Amino acid sequence: MAGETAEDTRAPAGFDQNLGWALGTLLRAYLKGIENVVAELPGGPRSYQVLSLADSGKCHNQAQMAEHLGIDRTAMTYLLDDLEALRLVSRQPDPVDRRSRRVTLTPKGRKLLNQLSEGVRQVEHHVLGALNAEQSEQVLRGLCQAANGLSHSKSPENPCQVVESLDLKD
Repeated sequence: MAGETAEDTRAPAGFDQNLGWALGTLLRAYLKGIENVVAELPGGPRSYQVLSLADSGKCHNQAQMAEHLGIDRTAMTYLLDDLEALRLVSRQPDPVDRRSRRVTLTPKGRKLLNQLSEGVRQVEHHVLGALNAEQSEQVLRGLCQAANGLSHSKSPENPCQVVESLDLKD
């Protein structure tokens, strides 16, 4: 049609209120932008999430982090091995449970996270660029609330606290 391009991302007829189309379009744009920001990290966006979570203090060990991020525990181990080899994180026995490993950012990891976070904010700004600042904040807050609601629908507890309470002896 006249005026359309191959990259036209406007909603097709009947899709102007379609959550799947909207989320898919936003996610594709986000992932395309974020790839460049986190290209130097092994595991790309997953590593950025791990660094961010380690910095947040919400999850204290790698099992909790894997559960919280929806990453297979074995894959999480390999990812942390790579991040530790780059001296971005360190793992030490948890003083409360010596079988568990606490994951913390190193100074080098914190510095890199701060640099990457600026790039991530720019990608988010681009993805939500059609909205004003208040609308962007509302969308982000609403999506986070919906995501938290889904994680709570499986269990009313914080996933990090649930994993922490489990006896994970093999």
